[in-house]
Amino acid sequence: MREAPRPENGTTRSTSATISPNILRYLGEITGEYGVDLGPELTHVGLTETLMRSAALRVSYRQGSAVIRRAVELTGDENLGLRVGAAQHLTAWGLLGFAMLASDTLRVAIEAGVRFQNVSGAMTVWSAAQEDSDYVVRADLPDPMVDPNVAVFLVEEAFSSVVTLGRLAAGAGLAPQEVHFTFPAPRDVQPFRDLFRCPLHFGAPRNRMVVPQAWINRPMPGRDPVTYASTLELLEAQMASRRRQQDLLEVLEISVAQSLPAVPSFSEQARRHASSERTLRRRLADCGTSYEAIVEGVRRERVEQLLHRPHLTLREVARQAGFSDERALRRAVRRWHGMAPLQLREGFLSGDGGNDATSRARGIGHAATTA
Repeated sequence: MREAPRPENGTTRSTSATISPNILRYLGEITGEYGVDLGPELTHVGLTETLMRSAALRVSYRQGSAVIRRAVELTGDENLGLRVGAAQHLTAWGLLGFAMLASDTLRVAIEAGVRFQNVSGAMTVWSAAQEDSDYVVRADLPDPMVDPNVAVFLVEEAFSSVVTLGRLAAGAGLAPQEVHFTFPAPRDVQPFRDLFRCPLHFGAPRNRMVVPQAWINRPMPGRDPVTYASTLELLEAQMASRRRQQDLLEVLEISVAQSLPAVPSFSEQARRHASSERTLRRRLADCGTSYEAIVEGVRRERVEQLLHRPHLTLREVARQAGFSDERALRRAVRRWHGMAPLQLREGFLSGDGGNDATSRARGIGHAATTA
């Protein structure tokens, strides 16, 4: 799977709680059909059933990935992402779903989805563009360190939900022209054929879906210019609020990352932001996080970056990441990944992200397959 470049001094913001937990809510419903209770996994990452019912709840990319990883393991369903995506409704996307229903054409609906993806709960990075004679929708992963099984789940869920919601909004006959996946073909391709109803390509360079020209400019059944315009105004207001939260989190994460191995105190961060400690703590609580969680997340990302460098000793990794000694580093890595630092490094250097067993089960590295 192609990886995005790793940041050297900044972060991917994967530690901050900015994602609406729609995927986790539907994941809980689907895993429940297998008799799997995700309650303990949610609790492990700091979530509860009460929090999950809150409209204001935001989760971090890492929280979501941890729960998804365990759900795939506990269900043993390699097509779990397909099922979660296909179970969704436009109402799960809130105002964005309403705006897409009211869009003039399918192209306008897709472009609204891409523009406001940050308020939809998406865990992939969406883009869409005309490529020669094809209109292509792409889904990329924001975190290059993601577990291979989580990556497969996210891409499956992304395209499955888009096709499912597209049929609900534009018509049941909608089918892509073709879909490309970067991961290898699963053991059972039939669920993909049943859902997408088009040629499928596995082991491709990019995750991409080609939308037929016959559909892309077709008028939407529920189009309403006034409703669309007024809904977009509300979405713009939500985006502005989200940007302010993300700007704060990004500034703090970059500040910590650039200061390692030392960590600025919370009082120092408050002074830098011309804020009282109480006000800054409240603003972070509004973002669903804390300064301690930000520091923990930045250290984790720094450790993962450093473990990719085989010439560094564990003592040096611990020092550069701001840990007191190797023992503190080992405890942290075991808490994050459930394994020792050297095991994690071995996994990174072998190209499986520290999850050799799960990547072998998924067949990472198979040749491209067309279904």
